[in-house]
Amino acid sequence: MHILMAQINTQVGDFTGNADQVIEVATQACEEQDSPVVVFPELTLSGYPPEDLLLRPALCKRVNDAIIRLHRELPPQAWVIVGYPIRREGLLYNCAGVFHDGELKAEYRKNELPNYQVFDEKRYFTAGSEPCVLEIQGTRVGLSICEDIWVSGPSAAAATAGAELLINLNASPFHRGKQQERLDLLARRCRDNNLAAVYVNQVGGQDELVFDGGSFAMNSDGKLVAQSPRFETASNWCEWTDSGSASGFREGVLSEALDDMAAVWQALVLGMRDYVNKNGFPSVVLGLSGGVDSALTLAVAVDALGASRVEAVMMPFRYTSDISIADAAEQSATLGVRHSVISIEPIYESFLAALKDEFAGLDADTTEENLQARCRGVLLMSISNKKRSLVLTTGNKSELAVGYSTLYGDMAGGFDVLKDVPKTLVYALCRYRNSLSPCIPERVIERPPSAELAPDQKDEDSLPPYDVLDRILELYVEQDFSAEAIIAEGIPREDVERAVRLVDLNEYKRRQAPIGVRITQRGFGRDRRYPITSAWRMGE
Repeated sequence: MHILMAQINTQVGDFTGNADQVIEVATQACEEQDSPVVVFPELTLSGYPPEDLLLRPALCKRVNDAIIRLHRELPPQAWVIVGYPIRREGLLYNCAGVFHDGELKAEYRKNELPNYQVFDEKRYFTAGSEPCVLEIQGTRVGLSICEDIWVSGPSAAAATAGAELLINLNASPFHRGKQQERLDLLARRCRDNNLAAVYVNQVGGQDELVFDGGSFAMNSDGKLVAQSPRFETASNWCEWTDSGSASGFREGVLSEALDDMAAVWQALVLGMRDYVNKNGFPSVVLGLSGGVDSALTLAVAVDALGASRVEAVMMPFRYTSDISIADAAEQSATLGVRHSVISIEPIYESFLAALKDEFAGLDADTTEENLQARCRGVLLMSISNKKRSLVLTTGNKSELAVGYSTLYGDMAGGFDVLKDVPKTLVYALCRYRNSLSPCIPERVIERPPSAELAPDQKDEDSLPPYDVLDRILELYVEQDFSAEAIIAEGIPREDVERAVRLVDLNEYKRRQAPIGVRITQRGFGRDRRYPITSAWRMGE
């Protein structure tokens, strides 16, 4: 039995286009093998996650229309396993259907519905309760969907029902270290239940989520026998032999594993590319300050979209150093992007003149610093309106956590690719990207970080050192440590109390920030939902 792991990039809500992909891939598979089994990801027909589209009255008709097309247009000799949402007996289920010879041969309803981190499936779906095992070409095949393998019950139920081979459909989003978690988990399920398994994952960006593919097959001893590449569409064959006690997969193609930096880089690139392309933006524009964050954002944009679709704008002021101006120009020239220079000096002076009466008798403070950032935001958004370019904001996770950013200034824009990237990782990614080809001037990486909104300003004037801050944020934001528990890790009390206080106070800013790629187990967005109005303070 030849099984094709069809790792495709779907579009949420595009039932026609997603069905087109299923039919095209299955048809191609039949040209390569006589009677293939073609496995697609979870909720392929709707795309994942469809969120409240699942509540729309028109959903059922669109799903049913797509299924009718599959019955009519899939090659009859293929066994096609595909995911979709569907109502049965008035209830909505997350299903995997098996199509063959113009018929729906079996349908499995997802048993385990995740409701944590980015997942919210209990809002929409009813859980199934039964295993689904059918015979395909002489082999007893059990079906499961994503979360079903993260708990022991569904795999054990499939084995008890006689399955020899488990096929698992997934829409499993990326975070650092996720692929090894999947491999370790499925190996355990295979060994515990004496089951071989095929794990098919979708690929592509969907708002802040990135799906990294990496589909794979394992024998019942947990040995990896085939693995698809990550962060790209792929069709990878695995061959199953059924000869009694010797049943199992033959050795297939094992794509090269990615280290952590390579995986994060590809996640950022894919997340930006799909957000820009799937939303129909012809180009992007960003403020290139000569600092490390905007330099890294520019590098991701060029790798994602190509230099011809990227514009960098340097917007100097009296506090902008000559080094910053030169470094920004150098990087733009190295990458071949359009580079503009627009001084904010006259705009800033016009704003101050208009505000003269309002500010009379009041000392200068951070208001004037924020006004500089807002002048830049106005320029970038005006370019966006005129050219239909998406504005890329350049703030990192460390800054967003503690509110070291300006509403309607450097936070203005539509997509922040570094939103879940801590500052220390920003530096590591800069060095990684430079290891691939010259990209970011070394001086940009080596200089002390500064917003350059005041004379001789440095980030560490207002914040703990970034290596300390990022450790505090990892423990407080991602692992839910209290302030006292973080202090017990050996971090100075003053730094901890200042950092967690800023995190608590700046939820209102984060609610107004653009979305960005999620790369950690808890980013600011759909999987961290804290109230803005709250008396909870100091990281209890």
